[in-house]
Amino acid sequence: MCGFVGFLSKPGTFNSDSTNHILHCMANSVVNRGPDSAGYWFDPAAGIALGHRRLAVVDLSPNGSQPMVSSTGRYIIGLNGEIYNHQELRRSLKIRNERELSSLAAKPAITWRGQSDTETLLMAIEAWGLEGALEKVNGMFAFGLWDRELKTLTLCRDRFGEKPLYYGWQGRGSKATFMFASDLAAFKRHPEFLADIDRDSLSRYMRHNCIGEDNSIYKDIKKLAPGHLLSVSLAHREPRVWPWYSTVNMINKSVLEPFQGTAEEAADDLHKLLLEVVGEQMVSDVPLGAFLSGGVDSSLIVALMQSQSQSSISTYSIGFHEPGYDEAAHAQRVAKHLNTNHNEVYVTSQDALNVIPDLPKIYTEPFADSSQIPTYLVSKLARQDVTVSLSGDAGDELFCGYNRYQFTDKLWRKLKHVPLPIRDAGVTIATAMPSMLLDGIGSAIGVPRLSEKLVKARSVICAQSIDELYLGLVSHWSSADNVVLGVAEAQEISSLATNSLEALDPVQRMMAYDFIGYLPNDILVKVDRAAMSLGLETRVPFLDRRIVEFAWSLPLNYKLKGGVTKWPLREVLYRYVPPNLIERPKMGFGLPIGNWLRTSLRGWAEDLLDEQRLRSDGYFNPALIRKKWSEHLSGQSNWQYHLWDVLVFQSWLESHRSQIQRG
Repeated sequence: MCGFVGFLSKPGTFNSDSTNHILHCMANSVVNRGPDSAGYWFDPAAGIALGHRRLAVVDLSPNGSQPMVSSTGRYIIGLNGEIYNHQELRRSLKIRNERELSSLAAKPAITWRGQSDTETLLMAIEAWGLEGALEKVNGMFAFGLWDRELKTLTLCRDRFGEKPLYYGWQGRGSKATFMFASDLAAFKRHPEFLADIDRDSLSRYMRHNCIGEDNSIYKDIKKLAPGHLLSVSLAHREPRVWPWYSTVNMINKSVLEPFQGTAEEAADDLHKLLLEVVGEQMVSDVPLGAFLSGGVDSSLIVALMQSQSQSSISTYSIGFHEPGYDEAAHAQRVAKHLNTNHNEVYVTSQDALNVIPDLPKIYTEPFADSSQIPTYLVSKLARQDVTVSLSGDAGDELFCGYNRYQFTDKLWRKLKHVPLPIRDAGVTIATAMPSMLLDGIGSAIGVPRLSEKLVKARSVICAQSIDELYLGLVSHWSSADNVVLGVAEAQEISSLATNSLEALDPVQRMMAYDFIGYLPNDILVKVDRAAMSLGLETRVPFLDRRIVEFAWSLPLNYKLKGGVTKWPLREVLYRYVPPNLIERPKMGFGLPIGNWLRTSLRGWAEDLLDEQRLRSDGYFNPALIRKKWSEHLSGQSNWQYHLWDVLVFQSWLESHRSQIQRG
């Protein structure tokens, strides 16, 4: 796991000294992603520069250093990620080379300089071509590849978006520069970076608490979409972007050609696959552990790890003192049953306060999933002992785990036939009660955070289509709010604007939207940035290509079976852990932000939500925000998510104010 940076500009734009200085500054800005060593390579005649910060995980020797030059000298690469099957690829390359040596057109034998997966990838590209190599690669990665022969830069991102990659042209005239990096922090260290806020991106952020798809908070700076390649050169300056792997096509194909065995046979096959995948992802030359919440997904990953380890693996979890949020006790019981070396820490409002000033640095563009704080804290706990941690992320999206899937399956088919005015009247009455009173009622009847759930209820219950229902479920500020000044309406996620998933069942369609949008834009961003800010590599076994494609081939009634979510995962898990340690209502990994904003975080929030300050900055509608703040403080409503979106942006803006240009 690492971080890389680079830029391409007309030869002579920057002399060798300035190129070297800029490259060092850019690379140093991502030192957290690679604290072990640094590497630099540039070609003044071609105008290309590559920098790299390394977190050594596989082959700790200098032989794994980057940027790395291929054996023929044609390619130079900066890679962030892990190629899990690189030993298998090496064996294939050796067989291929032996065949060529025995032919009339014999080539020189492959000479390996080390054991790194980066070198394996370069050899694979030279042997099979870029897209041929990518088809064979299994891992999480993003990289920049310079082709000396064609004088072309190629950027690549893994199938499902585990690793980040930003790019874009900046500067004007003869100083125009194409920049690329693992993190936006690197762009800010280049003298041609413009730092102009994109209000459309800000609007998307306010809807979804993250900036999704191929956008960033800055104008003309994009994210490369998962499963895509980009090619650019000084001769062809307009970037050409195309998919090397289509998740949509994979989903449609898998659903149309479903698994043919029984549900029990599916669980058996899944068990074998997961054992193989988890075993591969446990390969590391540095200490390794796992996050453990005590839920189905993380407990299964830990169980499979422990079953393949001769010693107790290290596990890590977070606890809260507030009822309705604490899962630490559940994790502890699972850890005791599996005999792991378990570690936990309880989070207080003061812990949150201590992390908040660092959020703009950890997440270098606005990101407001409040579970970012416990994610950071559990990563910090793990980093004290290990350099690599496995997680259970993506289990919900692949195996039908979210409550919204159950709601859709059980209620939507009936609810959609109820006249809209009746639905609207019912939810209006329910949400008219003060949020603190609703939470009290919810606790009494066993429905924690009831006010939160009812805030979502209006947009959900009053939906007129499955897409509208989904958008309501995943939205904070809506189009009608017009909270961002200078934008007509909040943008919807692009997945909803396509017809490519229309053939799917409503629940499958929602799962696909989550897998394509919510997972890479929110969940994976949250974990990657939090962990990598501490130099901790995270691995996600459920996102192995084999698991993903197998999961999508399973009929929906295997995943949501008899009202039980994630049925195949539970069937495998209960071969290791008794059901009574797992079965309980789903809680998620959130924070009691609503209560904290009324108490310990109130002063911090009041300062950032000052009406004059909002008006002066000119990004938001101050009256609308102040109204929600007043209603939240009084307990009349629970606007914690809406307010957290504003607060995180305001905090980010304050941290980057000296660099920002008014958009």
